[in-house]
Amino acid sequence: MALPLPAVELNDASRAELERVKGIGPELSDRILAQRAVRAFEGWADLMRRVPGVGARSAQRLAAQGLTVAGQPYAPTPAASSPSVDAAR
Repeated sequence: MALPLPAVELNDASRAELERVKGIGPELSDRILAQRAVRAFEGWADLMRRVPGVGARSAQRLAAQGLTVAGQPYAPTPAASSPSVDAAR
């Protein structure tokens, strides 16, 4: 039986706590902490807008590792989870 992953809140986590989340290394934690110093993240969409390298796929992976943003797990928006119009051509 797998143990549930402990939640890591992006707006409160230290560098070490962020880097314990699989998929967040030193470079990504630097970008997250730099933007968080400006202001707290309002949610996943805000994180993806402000931090290069965090998109819908990486957000899903990070959330699966227990990461939350503003107390919320990742929930893809229809635009983020549907293929683009160009991909259908």
